[in-house]
Amino acid sequence: MYDIVIIGAGVVGGMIARELSFHKLGICLIEKENDVATGATKANSAIVHAGFDAKVGTLKARLNVRGSEMMEQIATDLGVRYKRNGSLVVGFNEEDETTLRSLLDRGNANGVKGLKLLTREETVALEPNIGKEVTCALHAPTGAIVCPYDLAVAAIGNAMDNGVELKCNFEAVKIESRGEYYAVKSENGEILAKYIINCAGAYSDGVAKMVGDDSFSVHPRRGEYVLLDKNCGGIVSHTVFVTPSKMGKGILVSPTVDGNLLLGPTAVDGEDKEDKAVCPEFFASIFGIAERSVYGIPKNKTITSFCGLRSVGSTGDFIINSPLPRYINVAGIESPGLSASPAIAEYVVQLLRDSGLNLERKESPVTKRRSMHYFRDADRKTKNKIIKENPAYGKIICRCEGVTEGEILDAIRINPRATDLDGVKRRTRAQMGRCQGGFCSPYILDLLSRELGIPYEKVTKNGGDSYIVIGKTKEEKL
Repeated sequence: MYDIVIIGAGVVGGMIARELSFHKLGICLIEKENDVATGATKANSAIVHAGFDAKVGTLKARLNVRGSEMMEQIATDLGVRYKRNGSLVVGFNEEDETTLRSLLDRGNANGVKGLKLLTREETVALEPNIGKEVTCALHAPTGAIVCPYDLAVAAIGNAMDNGVELKCNFEAVKIESRGEYYAVKSENGEILAKYIINCAGAYSDGVAKMVGDDSFSVHPRRGEYVLLDKNCGGIVSHTVFVTPSKMGKGILVSPTVDGNLLLGPTAVDGEDKEDKAVCPEFFASIFGIAERSVYGIPKNKTITSFCGLRSVGSTGDFIINSPLPRYINVAGIESPGLSASPAIAEYVVQLLRDSGLNLERKESPVTKRRSMHYFRDADRKTKNKIIKENPAYGKIICRCEGVTEGEILDAIRINPRATDLDGVKRRTRAQMGRCQGGFCSPYILDLLSRELGIPYEKVTKNGGDSYIVIGKTKEEKL
């Protein structure tokens, strides 16, 4: 019997698990996929929004601003890369300027610090490559960038350091109320818990219905992105948005914390909660808008594209409530969900406290975690010392990103453990370079096979039946 079960191991579920792990509680975090951070967390804009976009008085506005203020310290504690690069929302005409003035007023009302409306000349002074048609911009110096899946992995790892149990491949298919506790059932067994926190993303409305709550619905909004090579990361220093529409913040151009350049996302509402296919016809739209905002984006430097699904709730705001005893919804967490995630965790803990749960803080909880990138960020002297102690760090596996065998073994051995190719990718960046895993994947497959004690052909890309090889070529009959 656990005190709390958290359904969904994305960045929000991970942040909640971490915050609760500082208290004397039995906690289980369950995830239907083979690894953590595999839903919206792995495919989004990676922006820590300043908080000027959300409507005044909403949970989105309140938790966005608070989360943005918390993020830098949390990223430092968790060893996650974070950069306060600031953001610019650019306009192209008088109508856009009117909208930007409204955003300025809204941001000031939300408590965002340092907002300023800039002329074209002031904008160009900040970003020399700004588009030739840009006439004005809203500058938000508190905007930042972070790696979302790195943040989720680190938060969940920190929670596990404090005793939280993680169960992957555990999809909640039925929930029964048994008086003072719940039974969460999957095809792999059941979990008993006094409290349930629903962080199931696009599937949160389905989880809610299992406990009898049909007060909201969630639909997916597809967002496609294009990622450019690292030699493009310096084209802009700020995150550059266009003036937003009712469908969202529009196509952005942003550096990443790893030095690439990110363009996107599109915004297309749908019904299929698993449709992450990339549609080539959207490429022209992404580049067209991006090139209007920022001059000189080289299309031929594209190294990959991907699609993420945002969980759009039916209420227009974050859905964080407790409609039933000992049950909390954390649903409809679309943008700025990543930015708000630390504050969402704080808010949920307060809801639990208000519900009567005894929250006694541990005397010495683990609050910090060594960065997964500690080796690559070390100076030459430190690297040589580490290699002398463990030669695996002296063997490069991913040449594009300079990732060593030692770092990949860390990813497989340290909680939450990577058990497939994509899990290694998210933790180390191996396979994320120009060749997209063309050279390093076979070596990583071998390391996973040896470390997990499974046959080479049983290693998967992302769990399930996503096998990479079917057998040895000399043994296969064509």
